[in-house]
Amino acid sequence: MAAAALGSSADSASPAVAELCQNTPETFLEASKLLLTYADNILRNPNDEKYRSIRIGNTAFSTRLLPVRGAVECLFEMGFEEGETHLIFPKKASVEQLQKIRDLIAIERSSRLDGSNKSHKVELSQQPASSAQLPAAQSSDASGFTQHPGSSEGQSSKPPPAPLVTADSVILKVLRSNLQHVLIYENPALQEKALACIPVQELKKRSQEKLSRARKLDKGTHISDEDFLLLELLHWFKEEFFQWVNDILCSKCGGKTKSRGEMLFPNPEELKWGANRVEEHYCDACQLSNRFPRYNDPEKLLETRCGRCGEWANCFTLCCRALGFEARYVWDYTDHVWTEVYSPSQQRWLHCDACEEVCDKPLLYEVGWGKKLSYVLAFSKDEVVDVTWRYSCKHEEVISRRTLIKEELLRETINGLNKQRQTSLSENRRKELLQRIIVELVEFISPKTPKPGELGGRISGSVAWRVARGEMGLEKKETVFIPSENERVSKQLHLCYNIVKDHYVRVSNNNQTISGWENGVWKMESIFRKVETDWNMIKFFAPIMIFLVPLKLFWKQN
Repeated sequence: MAAAALGSSADSASPAVAELCQNTPETFLEASKLLLTYADNILRNPNDEKYRSIRIGNTAFSTRLLPVRGAVECLFEMGFEEGETHLIFPKKASVEQLQKIRDLIAIERSSRLDGSNKSHKVELSQQPASSAQLPAAQSSDASGFTQHPGSSEGQSSKPPPAPLVTADSVILKVLRSNLQHVLIYENPALQEKALACIPVQELKKRSQEKLSRARKLDKGTHISDEDFLLLELLHWFKEEFFQWVNDILCSKCGGKTKSRGEMLFPNPEELKWGANRVEEHYCDACQLSNRFPRYNDPEKLLETRCGRCGEWANCFTLCCRALGFEARYVWDYTDHVWTEVYSPSQQRWLHCDACEEVCDKPLLYEVGWGKKLSYVLAFSKDEVVDVTWRYSCKHEEVISRRTLIKEELLRETINGLNKQRQTSLSENRRKELLQRIIVELVEFISPKTPKPGELGGRISGSVAWRVARGEMGLEKKETVFIPSENERVSKQLHLCYNIVKDHYVRVSNNNQTISGWENGVWKMESIFRKVETDWNMIKFFAPIMIFLVPLKLFWKQN
């Protein structure tokens, strides 16, 4: 009976399982199968350490669970904790809690398999009978119907299938909810509250100074003081105003806590500020459960000034609007959000990620972090735009992943929402938006190559968080020159770099060539090769905005 009661409402019993159920049927079935395997291994072998940890870099885990909505959250609800390179199921974790979440997943999986006209048994775990506290075992008759102890013979007591949410309805819900949410940034009183937090005059002073230096270096620059003000706002927001949260500090002793991976029910005050999700963070020293509400109201975020990418993008977009920038809130289906700001001087939208303090690096996620993008949507007070193509240089791969909603339905929905939103706009404003869309479309279809600054992995969040999400970027190769036999005999290692051809010549080793300057470098920091085609020059260059970072370039011989 226990499992039946749990399965009757996955939404109320487990927020993580409810999230998992929002995936497409195929994705849910594949992810749930792996989750059940992890849980069953522990239940069948409770004292075997090898089953109590999951390596984050494991192929099955990284490809079949990490990208799936709610999957990792299910592991946290089971009792797994985040380690540096593994998810760990600690000795103190509750086996009863693990089985509870496991059985919820099994019931949801069974209902979907039955809904596909397949005869399957509910895959309840084979827990030893001595564990009296765990839910009683269930049996199945030959027809595949699950019977719970105490139910009438031959009568199916299978819980009713949870309402299935189709993939296209998920995208449609995001379109409507975010287009409504961004209107909060237009509240004059809220903008005034944001302005009271921002040192506007100091930021303008810094931006003017840097603009003046930039114009001395490049007299033909088209960058305006507004663009430099945006860069200063980004820097201030990350370095002085907002804080990233991995685990919160204990409200009693101020010490470190650990997330239990469980969600608490939000109280009325938390719900008032849009915190539909409340994480539980436990302090071992005080044995105190601490609450971490995930607030979705930017007014509250001006007070708390902390969170993860959702809170960062939400509050930063408000700050942009308060300073008079035209801004968009950008939602990425692969679980990230950021901001876009329109630059009148450059007549285009600039990608701005407050978490990373980067501007105009749109290929960062696909090339640097290794994200497999599919849908990226930008929302403002005037419109919603599918901006996926700005953030990808691998359009064919992206198209192959865009299977959640028919392109025609997505296009018609966006056009309909924009037409409705722009009804009250002036004719001139509508023409202006149309002209911008045309410029964007040209940008979208233009070939793209990664720029310096788009090749690195994510920097916000803990190492485990970034590894778990596959956002560490490409590993950097460290080259060490080992003398050949001839070089050891001659006691000479002669290496030349040709800056024009961009290759090394190892003179002392039969003129061996190594293409690419970075392929001969042991360590480097804040430096890249830039080709000045208009001057017919090649030079090593560091952007003006990072001159404060010491430049480092090392070669190494063993």
